[in-house]
Amino acid sequence: MTATSTSIKPVILSGGSGTRLWPMSRQLYPKQLLPLVGEHTLLQDTVSRVKSIPQISDSVLVVCNEEHRFLIAEQLRALDAKADALILEPEGRNTAPALTLAALALAANNPQQIMLVMPADHVIQNQAAFTAAVQQASALAAEGYVVTFGIVPDCPETGYGYIEQGAVILNHPTARVLQRFVEKPDRATAQQYLDSGNYFWNSGMFMLQAGRWLQHMETLQPDMLACCRRAYAAGKPDQDFYRVDKTHFKLCPADSIDYAIMEKLTGQQQSNKTALIPLAAGWSDIGAWAALWEISVKDATGNVVKGDVISVNSNNSLLLSHHRLVASVGISDLVVIETADAVLVAHRDHVQDVKAIVAQLKQRQRDEYLVHRRVYRPWGSYEGIDHGERYQVKRIMVNPGAALSLQMHHHRAEHWIVVKGTAKVTRGEDIFLVSENQSTYIPIGTQHRLENPGSIPLEMIEVQSGSYLGEDDIVRFDDKYGRTP
Repeated sequence: MTATSTSIKPVILSGGSGTRLWPMSRQLYPKQLLPLVGEHTLLQDTVSRVKSIPQISDSVLVVCNEEHRFLIAEQLRALDAKADALILEPEGRNTAPALTLAALALAANNPQQIMLVMPADHVIQNQAAFTAAVQQASALAAEGYVVTFGIVPDCPETGYGYIEQGAVILNHPTARVLQRFVEKPDRATAQQYLDSGNYFWNSGMFMLQAGRWLQHMETLQPDMLACCRRAYAAGKPDQDFYRVDKTHFKLCPADSIDYAIMEKLTGQQQSNKTALIPLAAGWSDIGAWAALWEISVKDATGNVVKGDVISVNSNNSLLLSHHRLVASVGISDLVVIETADAVLVAHRDHVQDVKAIVAQLKQRQRDEYLVHRRVYRPWGSYEGIDHGERYQVKRIMVNPGAALSLQMHHHRAEHWIVVKGTAKVTRGEDIFLVSENQSTYIPIGTQHRLENPGSIPLEMIEVQSGSYLGEDDIVRFDDKYGRTP
């Protein structure tokens, strides 16, 4: 298979949940949507780092969970980034089905389209090294190779899987045959891998042609491919998104790219043409809080400090504050993460176990695993301020030009007070404007809609009262974001 085009399509897989980065990462606001290492989010950094690479397409393709679609679309819009499509998974089935959906979308127009496959939540600090590796890989992908990027290890890390390099590939002196994948090792084995110089950390990044991926799926995972084909064919466009069919996709086996395909290819290198490109570019998958501490700039005492923090006689700790003062005295090697509704305190050596906290929150049916106090919606956001028996108070922000659905509640009334901007209110048959320092009342059972007709964000306080105040007490009649039944 010889490529007819040298263009490279960035394919970004954004299905992770980042449970080890709780309490900042939540199920409905995962780590790839957070600005953990700079001004932009990890997703935005992933998009930005490919923009300057020659041959890269000026648009990206993103595969993501449908619950994150509006957040991802907004983050791309903030970058002025083009997207061919945001392919929505109705539920996560791991990375192999996600990549298959992307390959089906691209191969329909050009089976030889080269894909640069990247998780949305990685950090790469050396742009020049990354660019050089991508250019080396593109030459191999154009010849039909499936290329993976092996991270040059700098320590005997036990938290990553490893990949072993084989012989040099003819005419590609920087590339090696991909010999095999190995599981996360113990400390002694990891040290042996490091000393040998033949092993690399598994980055989870790949480059290959869309048609080549589908060929391997046909041979090695025909049932998975069949489910993805049916789900994609039965899908439909929805505004800027493409929704695959939920019924067919739920029947799809769940598996990773490595287990489903890559490990099966490495035993037949010559016939299947697998390659490894070494990458030394300051890479991290920020899999846990200790990884963020390791890659961040530290002060003279070894602390990484962000937000309103006072530290006395403390060292080698990660101290992050988002809403309140965090003070530390005489601590070492700890992680302290403060958010509006939760505080995590953990030893740096045990941060992998944070996922156990998330599991307990789910078991106890607490919302802290799912959402932050500020909850994002396609029209803006709301944040709980206070609540009690038969009442709760929210701060609501509506983006310019945005509108909530036309809706009704069976069990609650609402009192709206505008504190900034101007609200356009539909209440029953009446439509009127509410300006700053003005208010209006929505009785139980009344159809209503809130809109922001202005050019600045609309901010208001909502006081709800009634016998039941859950978010599921919403009957939608019309919605510009397609959320009506």
